[in-house]
Amino acid sequence: MGQRTSGVGHYDGRVSELVPNLRDIGGVASADGTLRTGRLLRSALPLADDRAPEGVTWPPRVVLDLRSAGEVEPQHPLAHTGAQVRSFPLLSALRPGVAPPESLADLYLLMLRTSAPPLVEVIDQIATADGPTLVHCAAGKDRTGVSIALALSLLGVRRDDIVEDYLVTAQHENEIEARFRRVFGSRRAEVPAAYFATPVEAISAVLDAWQAHDDGVHGWFRAAGGDASTVDRLRERLVG
Repeated sequence: MGQRTSGVGHYDGRVSELVPNLRDIGGVASADGTLRTGRLLRSALPLADDRAPEGVTWPPRVVLDLRSAGEVEPQHPLAHTGAQVRSFPLLSALRPGVAPPESLADLYLLMLRTSAPPLVEVIDQIATADGPTLVHCAAGKDRTGVSIALALSLLGVRRDDIVEDYLVTAQHENEIEARFRRVFGSRRAEVPAAYFATPVEAISAVLDAWQAHDDGVHGWFRAAGGDASTVDRLRERLVG
């Protein structure tokens, strides 16, 4: 979900819950094999007392937090686990007083235009991480969705499979909403109602933009500052 502007939330000490919108990206077919499980996870905001479903590696060893400065806590909720937490704000262009794009497709394309270098850094971190890596933002849908779509695209995962992974978030809307209520005590920030959806058109706009670039997604990645060696490391780490 787009960034919140209401400040850092609080935790109310409830009993542990499942990490909302958590899933392992392993098992998806790529151009060179199948993605390994236990290597790359995605989710909404995790809390310190969260637990994972049986069979999902938890806690992660590396956490890539894609939230902006106004959303984060003084200490990440998973810092106590010993995880290496790294921050890569992907929607810093959405500042207070700046009207957000009306559609998610436009929001995602804004992300590609204004946050290409940190997106490349996210891929580099995934490619070089030492252990299970979690990518998350607030809802685990928008910034996380684009980042995971980039990783999968670079590995040659079929477009339909990338879209399918993105759409899984729609099945977790109640969990995400409960997490926002728990942390912030109210509903999500005042953003366009369209931002609460998980439309095919939004992720398709991103995939189309990459496909339209010279040499496709690999050309876009290089133009944004990435290089082929990073993609090679990504493949070595994730594909088995």
